[in-house]
Amino acid sequence: MSHLAETILSVAQALPEGGLLSAKEFLHLASRAAVDQTLTRLTREGKLMRIGRGAYAAPVISRFGARPPSTEAVIKAIEFGQRRGDRCQRSHRSQRTGLTTQVPIREVFLTSGRSRKLQLGNRTVELKHGNRWQLVLGTRPAGMAIRALSWLGPEQASSALKMLYTKLPPAEWAAMRSARAVLPSWMARAVSEVSEHA
Repeated sequence: MSHLAETILSVAQALPEGGLLSAKEFLHLASRAAVDQTLTRLTREGKLMRIGRGAYAAPVISRFGARPPSTEAVIKAIEFGQRRGDRCQRSHRSQRTGLTTQVPIREVFLTSGRSRKLQLGNRTVELKHGNRWQLVLGTRPAGMAIRALSWLGPEQASSALKMLYTKLPPAEWAAMRSARAVLPSWMARAVSEVSEHA
């Protein structure tokens, strides 16, 4: 194994699960073509996994064999990694908010970064560029409720919000009300109407 391949593997294995590598990190060691060829060879040999365009990660080795990193680990690496810093939130979790019992088939995250697809073994995770208001309030229940309302749309907003009003703790409802300035008009109006009549 070449010195370049050993260095790439050493860096990959030192990262936490889902930690991402790119060719740019190794350009001080060899030409871009040599780095790309080495990454491709390591991927073919199963020592690395190509997660997305220009992004690689080490497989997780367990007693059952190699598996791709978890979705949560890769998303965390994208959010907190030195190369990115994008904010990412699940597109909607309507079933967690009680608005529906349907479980989404695809894993879709809204991101402050560019839209792209990640391939984690046989799972495809889609990152869609989202508006600032869709990412407001993060992972807290009020943030999930906002993304669920976005998914449901203006036609179902009033009835959904009436249900949410009874399910969300008062602090989360207050957080939703405080976020009205950044929400689209139809959603801000619906939140205000439910607050007044509750």
